[in-house]
Amino acid sequence: MTTDRRTRRRITAAVIVMVIIVSSFVVRLVDIQVVRAAELATEAEARRSIPQTLQGLRGDIVDRNGVALADAVYRYDLTVSPRFVGDYTVADPETRERTEHTVWEALTAIGEITDTDPLVLLERIEQALAENPESDHAYLVRGVPTDVFQRVRDLGVPWVYSERIAARTYPNGQVAGNLVGFLGTDGPQTGLELARNDCLGAVNGSSTFERGADGVRLPGSTVVHQEPVDGGTLALTIDADLQWFATQALAEQATALGADWATAMVVRADSGEIIAAADWPTVDPNNVNGTDPENLGSRIFTWPYEPGSTMKAVTIASLLDAGQTTPLEQIEVPSGYETINGWQIRDAWAHSGMRLTTAGILMNSSNIGTSILGERLSFADRERYLRAFGFGEPTPVGFLGEEAGTVRSSDTIDGHGAYMQLFGQSVSVTSAQVAQAYQILANGGERKPLTLVSGCDHGDGEVTHQPSTEGTRVVSESAAAQTVQMMESVVTDYYLGPQLTVPGYRVAAKTGTAEVPINGVYSRERIVSVAGMAPAEDPEFVVVVTFGRPDTIKTSAAAAPTFQQIMTQVLKTFRVAPSTQPPPRLPTTW
Repeated sequence: MTTDRRTRRRITAAVIVMVIIVSSFVVRLVDIQVVRAAELATEAEARRSIPQTLQGLRGDIVDRNGVALADAVYRYDLTVSPRFVGDYTVADPETRERTEHTVWEALTAIGEITDTDPLVLLERIEQALAENPESDHAYLVRGVPTDVFQRVRDLGVPWVYSERIAARTYPNGQVAGNLVGFLGTDGPQTGLELARNDCLGAVNGSSTFERGADGVRLPGSTVVHQEPVDGGTLALTIDADLQWFATQALAEQATALGADWATAMVVRADSGEIIAAADWPTVDPNNVNGTDPENLGSRIFTWPYEPGSTMKAVTIASLLDAGQTTPLEQIEVPSGYETINGWQIRDAWAHSGMRLTTAGILMNSSNIGTSILGERLSFADRERYLRAFGFGEPTPVGFLGEEAGTVRSSDTIDGHGAYMQLFGQSVSVTSAQVAQAYQILANGGERKPLTLVSGCDHGDGEVTHQPSTEGTRVVSESAAAQTVQMMESVVTDYYLGPQLTVPGYRVAAKTGTAEVPINGVYSRERIVSVAGMAPAEDPEFVVVVTFGRPDTIKTSAAAAPTFQQIMTQVLKTFRVAPSTQPPPRLPTTW
């Protein structure tokens, strides 16, 4: 009897213990699955589900022939999960034999591949752990190319990961760097990179992958939630080879002259397409920090200056269009010409009275003769023609930071300033505006919108950012043609003719030497230019070359050789047929 009681007591005690144990498990299970279910699920998901950004590629910027001026490539940031760093084993894929590796061995191998001191890699891990012992992310090496990433990946280090990032490269360096612009750590900074970011910018996607408790990424666990969308391809009208040639020609001559800056622009006459737009000094987008900040953009569009005598071709064309002169009209040109309040207009050279035709006034670049003819136009008509030629407003290119220049209003301009505008003083323009004006003369008096971007190809058949091609009549075809003929005399009869001549072609050109105002007073500093076109009988290309504040030669003779070099290269590149008839050789005196 006693034995039975003991047995029952033991069974009862055991049952009670079992009930207590089971109850504990039930309570714990309820706590986990009910009370803290959401919290624990979130924590578990966070530990094993790792989000990633899938970066889209930024669109390319290409020249008219598809040559890349800016392109996108993938780079990789090598990252590490510091809390999982430790010794590990790697299985041979063929023999399945496992090999032990230490942390130092791994960092040494990574350092050799990435050309990084393994001690630096170790310090980055230790610093992350010092800041947070549970750290799950630190950068080992950033921005490595694909081949380097693949070699590191093949090491099989379980606690090393990667993040793919889109990077920007500029294969042609300084070529068109003034136009293309560049990217910084905060995105596009200047030029077309910034102005056309709506075309070039990519849309990032997202994905997640699963990681085990040991920190190892689980194969086949990647889930893409949103695919990235690459940016569009921005096509320019620029010819990369000519852009390079123009930049080199500017650099050589500007250095020889001791000039502060220089620009050159090539425009197709019948379309307004910009074939080259070179600045010196300029920027290499691959080495922005090595460039003076004032050289990061394009002076062609953003630096207005007084053009000087290149404006006289515009004045003569306006007079011809208004019926106020003819190429062979005979003009008595005195040694000086008084305007208001005793102000005198004089020519760049001292002379007594001269007998010049209108063609001779343009060839000899007479301020006095231009003023005598120009006063036949009212102040309002002078302003109207200047604005019709595109002065006083930005060009249709709409370049980032483009300046409008200054055309003084006919309502407020004084009598002396109204004369000065006729020959390129008391007015400010950009190199792009000068090229636009000469495009009008070369294209029979019709203004075509200056074009730098031909379109944005989004890769799905959609093309945006296509420019307008609608022309606007500025002066009559006859007025434009007669002006070009008169400009030919600058090449055939002017003292700079040999430096402007392109063998086999008729060339029309106008020189300009402008005084630089400093604190409102004209100084001894000069801006010198040559603007012209060829073949003169049916112009296909316009070239404008300008040098700012040269030290040695302070006349337009400084710009003539570079104009000739660039025009020769343009005609050769586009295989323009040589001229078959001689120039007209209009009388310049009587």
